[in-house]
Amino acid sequence: MLQVGDEWMYFAVVFLLTLSGTRSATGASVLTASLYVFLVMFRFPPVPLEQASRVLRPNGLSSDVPVVAHRAAGHDAPENTLAAIREASRNGATGVELDLSFTADGVAVLLHDDTVDRTTNGSGPISGLRLAHVKSLDAAARHRLRGERFGVQIVPTLQEALQECIKHSLTVFLNVKCYPDKAAAALAEMYRRHPVLYNSSMVCSFEPKVIYKMRQADPHVVTGLTHRPWSLSRHSDGTPRTPSSWAQFWSELLDVLLDWAHHHLLWDLCGVSAVLVHKDSISLDYVQYWAGRGVEVVGWPVNTAVEKHYYQDLLKISYLTDSLLEDCDPHY
Repeated sequence: MLQVGDEWMYFAVVFLLTLSGTRSATGASVLTASLYVFLVMFRFPPVPLEQASRVLRPNGLSSDVPVVAHRAAGHDAPENTLAAIREASRNGATGVELDLSFTADGVAVLLHDDTVDRTTNGSGPISGLRLAHVKSLDAAARHRLRGERFGVQIVPTLQEALQECIKHSLTVFLNVKCYPDKAAAALAEMYRRHPVLYNSSMVCSFEPKVIYKMRQADPHVVTGLTHRPWSLSRHSDGTPRTPSSWAQFWSELLDVLLDWAHHHLLWDLCGVSAVLVHKDSISLDYVQYWAGRGVEVVGWPVNTAVEKHYYQDLLKISYLTDSLLEDCDPHY
C-alpha cells in the first residue's frame, strides 16, 4: 500500500494542480476526494508477503539471487519451448519467464510475437492460426542451434509448459501482452488445476489492465507490473517510434505520465508484489525505493557477466537473462 507520507503528498499535488487549473477550491476538493475514494474502493491489497517471497525468493533464498531464464533462455535453446524449459533447469535457472498468446480457436500457447514468422517455419498472426496448424510448425526452425543441438520443437500449450515447469520445480513468470479477459480466465483455470502455482508463479505484464483483470479473476495470484521508460515514444534501441516531431512530443509526454503512474498509482491499485524494470533504470536507490513499499524489483534483460555480478553482489535482486551460459545481446 502507499505509505502515509506518500498519500498526503500525492493527493496534495492533485489538489494544487486542480486548483491552479480550475481556480475552484470546491472543484479541486471534490476531484481529490473522488480519486481517494476510487483508490480505496477499487484497489487490490497485495498477496501476503510470505507467499510473494516463495515466488520471488524461492527455497528461502536470502543471499543467493534468483535467476530467471527470459523466454526460458532463448539464446541457449529455442525460446518458449519445452526443450528450453528443460535446458534452463539443467543450466541452474531458478525459474523461467514464458510468453502467453492465443490461437484462433482460443487455446493458450507460448509465443512472444504477434506472428509466428520470427521463431517458426510458418507465417502469419498467431491469432489467425488454429491449434492444429500451430502444432505442425517447428518452433526451433530459426534458432541458431537448430540441427546442432536441437531438432524439431513443437509450440507448447500453456498447460504443457506449466506441467514441465512443475516437473522441474521451476518458478514461472507468466508474461501476458494482450487479451486481458481471455488471459485472466485461462490463467485462473490453470491455477485451479495446479494449486502449486500460487506459491511458484507470478503473472506479469506491461499492461496494467491485464494485472487488474487477473486480480479480479483470482486475487490470490502473485502479480507484477513490467515497465520500460520511454516505451511509448521509443523503440528498444532508443530510436523514435515516429518521424513526426509533434507526434513524438505527445508520445513522450504520455511516457512521462505513464512512468509517474507506474511509480505512484498503478502498482498500488493493482496490488502488485513486484515490478519488472528495464536494467538501465535500476540502481541501489531505486531498489530501496520499492523495498520501502514492500515491492520487489526484478531487472531485465541482464546478459553479461559484469551485469550479473552487479545484480548478484551489489543490488542483490532477481533478474531475467537470455542466457545462463554466456554473454549475449538482449532479446526484446
